[in-house]
Amino acid sequence: MKVQLETITNKVNRSFSMMFNPRLSDLFFWHFHPEYELVYIEGANGTRHVGDHISTYEGSDLVLIGSNIPHLNFDYGVDTDYRKVVVHLKKELVETHFFGTPELLVINTMFRKARYGLAFPEKFKKKLGKKLFALEGLAPIEQYMQLLEILQVLSDAEEFELLHDHPYDHQVSDKDQKRISSIFALIDNGYQHKIELQEVADLCHMTKEAFCRYFKKMTRYTFTEFLNRYRISQSKRDLMAGKSVSDACYGSGFESLSYFNRIFKKVTNENPREFRKRYV
Repeated sequence: MKVQLETITNKVNRSFSMMFNPRLSDLFFWHFHPEYELVYIEGANGTRHVGDHISTYEGSDLVLIGSNIPHLNFDYGVDTDYRKVVVHLKKELVETHFFGTPELLVINTMFRKARYGLAFPEKFKKKLGKKLFALEGLAPIEQYMQLLEILQVLSDAEEFELLHDHPYDHQVSDKDQKRISSIFALIDNGYQHKIELQEVADLCHMTKEAFCRYFKKMTRYTFTEFLNRYRISQSKRDLMAGKSVSDACYGSGFESLSYFNRIFKKVTNENPREFRKRYV
């Protein structure tokens, strides 16, 4: 259950990569990466957790996720015989080649909206899902041409769901990605217990004051706000699994039930009991 920077690698030098039917249903993989991600899953009912957005999908889902937006693997907890395609497009491909090509203006507009997270309607899912699966086994140039066609069809969609009201901005350098990733790992390993600010500052070789300024600049949150949000994210998983509000509270590292209820309401705009009722 690591919150981590995922490194996308290719066996050859490619500007995009694809995974067909990766199986991660038993893994809670909350992660981010510089690559833009197009994911399609069918034959499943699951959770769509992208950035601050959390909802469920039924039957299938087709989503485009912007660079460095944290998200949960879409097959987490799925126990049916599902199929899935994941396409990762390098940030340089999208923001240099695509953005610099006038003929791709409509596609570029869609990728800029990917900063919100985009979920596409039912009429696109089956048709484009079939095209995505058909990419397997094609020569690289054919995959590229077919992928452009798929992106063009998606960019013509007049109906789609923005997963956030505002662009989810999580742009960081390689150096900062590694540093933030190490902080995430520390939080993930210790969120169930008290985490001292000095411990995290020492990890980054900073004073507490310098770390607080740095962390607020990088994440838009104070360390306490971020830690609370992460614990709320973990408590959601427990609530969706049917655990009681009390178990979700203490199991995610909160020491007070009243404080947990207040923070949960602040982060999600509903109380934990209401949230649990929607999923159990």
